[in-house]
Formats: sequence, structure tokens, C-alpha cells
Amino acid sequence: MALISEYEEEESPAQPSTFTAPFDPSNPLGIVEKLFDFLAAECDYLSKDAAEKEIAAAAKAAKEKRRRKEEAVAEREKADAAKASLSNKRLKEEVKEEKKKEENGVRGKIVVSFRSQTTVPNKGNGLDLDNYSWTQTLQEVTVLVPVPHGTKSRFVVCDIKKNRLKIGLKGQPPIIEGELYKPIKVDDCYWSIEDQNTISVLLTKHDQMEWWKTLVKGGPEIDTQKVEPENSKLADLDPETRQTVEKMMFDQRQKQMGRPTSDEIQKQDILKKFMAEHPEMDFSRAKIN
Repeated sequence: MALISEYEEEESPAQPSTFTAPFDPSNPLGIVEKLFDFLAAECDYLSKDAAEKEIAAAAKAAKEKRRRKEEAVAEREKADAAKASLSNKRLKEEVKEEKKKEENGVRGKIVVSFRSQTTVPNKGNGLDLDNYSWTQTLQEVTVLVPVPHGTKSRFVVCDIKKNRLKIGLKGQPPIIEGELYKPIKVDDCYWSIEDQNTISVLLTKHDQMEWWKTLVKGGPEIDTQKVEPENSKLADLDPETRQTVEKMMFDQRQKQMGRPTSDEIQKQDILKKFMAEHPEMDFSRAKIN
């Protein structure tokens, strides 16, 4: 007896093909052309009506992916640069602060050394210091304090009192603070910003017949015997004041040369005249007080 066996032979699945091709950076389209040749040989994908659109969409998607990746890299680099800049800024501020502390320490030592000796005045009969300068006439004192360019008046601290002065910028340590050398007339004082980079303060002296040795007590002092008022300033004074100033200038020059002052000369003249009028008297022990 013959047996007939029927069976259905299952089709085996198609094995995937492998695509390999060298890539030449100078001719990137070469590998694309080879890929299309591979597709044409292995399947009928390129014969589909939608193939061209799908390939264009894939190319567009790849381009967009690359753009997002480049933007992400740029953002990271920007963030890293910002962090580095902030770090450098903080480092510079720390170095600047340390330098400022050192300068303040040195300046303090300089002030201490000046207390024991006087200094030749500047051309304005005052003194030029590291962070401010001052000049004077018999009637007024002018203080100039350099500040960053563009400083507005609302950022300035200027407290003028009869016997005290405070000048600086808000949020920072005072540049000048202390008891004035002599009292001033507060109502006749004022301050302003000059050239957007200098605080100018005018102080009117209460005693307008005396030269100041220093701006604030404890600060460096000038040698008032070396003060030289301008002739043009003398011409503006009334006769009585001018006579007093000229007398002061004469006395200062006499002291520098080790000679008697006008008052001492006057007393000597009086004594000589008295001695001439009274020859019978013994003046060998007479002294001028």
C-alpha cells in the first residue's frame, strides 16, 4: 500500500544584506550614490513613488538633528565661558581687595609718619594725597576727590558740619572722615560734581585770618611758613585784610631766614627809642618778651 505524504514547505525569511563602502570626506556624495546603487540592486524601494520624498525628509531630519546638536554644543561653550568669566571677575575682585587693603595699610603708615613732620604745601597752599587733594586761601578751603567717571550726585555722600567732614560714595568706606582743623561756616559751604569724575567741596573758614596746617586733625600737615599767597589774590582783598596778609607773609619769610618778625622789630624799635630818650638808665639786662 502506498502512502502519500503531503506537506507545505514554509518559505525561509530573506536574510539581511550588508552594505559597506569607504567614505571620502572630500566627496561625501560618493557614499550616497553607492548606497542608492546598493538599494537598486537589493530591492525595489527606489521604484516607489514616495521614495524621493521619504529620502528628502530623512535628509532634512538629519540636518535638523545636526543643527540642534551644534546649538547644544554652542550653549554649553557659552555657559562654560560665562562661568570662567565670572570666576575670573571674582578672582580680580579678590586681588583688587587685597591690594586695596595693602595700600590702606601703607597709607596708614604714611599718615603716622607725617604726624611727626610737616610737608611743603602744594601750589594751592594745601596738600596732594593719594585719594584726594586740598587747597586754601585765607577765606576758603577747596577739597577735590577723584571718583569713577560718570558718578552721579545721588551716589555721593557729603556730610558737612561745623567741625567735621565726611566725603565718599554710598556703599563704600568714606574717603575723608574726621574732625576739621578749624571750624567752618556751614551755610557758606557747598559741593558739586565736576567733569563727572571729581567731587569738589568748598569750605568757608570761620577764622579767615589763619592758614590751615591740615584738612582733618590727625592727617598730614603742611608747613604754613612756606605758604605763598598769589599776588592776584591779594589784590582782591580789602586794604585792612591785605595789610594783615602781607604782614603774615613778611613774618613767615623772616622766620625762614632766622630773623625777627614785624612784631619783634617793632618792639626793638620802641626799646631803642626809649633807650635814646633815657641815657641815664641801664638797659644791659633788658629783654624783649
